[in-house]
Amino acid sequence: MGFTYAVVGAGRQGTAAAYDFALHGKVEEVLLADLDVKRAKAAADRVDRLAGTALASGVRVDVTKQDSVLRFLKRVDVFLSAVPYPFNLRLAKAAVRANASMVDLGGHTDTAKKQLALDPQARKAGIAIVPECGMGPGANVTLAVHALRMLDRAEEVRVYDGGLPQRPRPPWDYELTFNIAGLTNEYTGIATFLRGGELVQVPALSDVEAVDIPPLGPLEAAVTTGGLSTMPWTYRGALRVLENKTLRYPGHWARIRGFADLGLLSERPVTVRGTKIVPRDLFHTLFEPQVTPKEIRDIAVTHVVARGTKDGRPAEAIVDMVDLFDEKTGFRAMERVTGWHAAIAAEMIVRGEIGPGAHPVETGIPPERFVEEARNRGFSIKTRVNPQG
Repeated sequence: MGFTYAVVGAGRQGTAAAYDFALHGKVEEVLLADLDVKRAKAAADRVDRLAGTALASGVRVDVTKQDSVLRFLKRVDVFLSAVPYPFNLRLAKAAVRANASMVDLGGHTDTAKKQLALDPQARKAGIAIVPECGMGPGANVTLAVHALRMLDRAEEVRVYDGGLPQRPRPPWDYELTFNIAGLTNEYTGIATFLRGGELVQVPALSDVEAVDIPPLGPLEAAVTTGGLSTMPWTYRGALRVLENKTLRYPGHWARIRGFADLGLLSERPVTVRGTKIVPRDLFHTLFEPQVTPKEIRDIAVTHVVARGTKDGRPAEAIVDMVDLFDEKTGFRAMERVTGWHAAIAAEMIVRGEIGPGAHPVETGIPPERFVEEARNRGFSIKTRVNPQG
């Protein structure tokens, strides 16, 4: 007997996850739920066509209506929330009531902390909840834990990740592969890191540094927000340094910083000729069409450097994961990495590899098993340990 999987939110990443369920999940049924039932059914048809199955179906679910959500969740063993993060806490509470395990694509650390506080209720219900899966936070955190475990003792972990176009086009050298509101959220606010073993607050778009990642060549990395989820709190005192930066082609950060300094990323309304406008809304309107080509061929890259000791000597562990747009399925690299990290976590839950309770990514997902599963799906993951000194 197989398992019933569900995806709430039949968008790009949710569809990629449903495809993975159909291929690797020991599936009885895959349900794609959306407020727009036509969208849900179209996503289900695509999953069946690509996977060569007849296991997927699309249904209408309104996540703002508790009864609609509960009726739906009582049908499933595990589900992915691929809807905007403000709905994830109420979905986690519904998961407990429906005895359905849950993973989500996250996007907001404080919301994830509230979900993790449901740990006693999840254990009692016999379900697992793992928030903040995806690319970053998500796979980047899992690979960071994998890197630090490659050492006998880790002291510093630096994580670099990002989605990049295969063929960058000036002046932006960037292509948008997810909702622009999520992008500008990452480009504003404060990130939480570990420095000197303690939590520190670092502003977005700061600390730009050059990073050379073969075969991509020279890139630039800058601080963005939310990429580590709860990992800094989990490793407080255990690591001296823990940082995460987003990768872009050289020059991108200088341009974005100019917009930020001008105030175009602000959500505080300003008055223009008697009309109040939100600068960030104007930025979205002008910038999104500039970075959304008709066809996107992207690269998803994660680069982790952990430093510490191995066999009594100073050493560094390096983990590189690179994925490309898949010509065969049409899935973008961002969709694959984001959706499949979440799917792998959900599949681990139904197989009993992640037990009951509410787990942060850094302690809930076995990193070695994730690497094994990701490689089985064609992800290029290279690891090495280099002696230092």
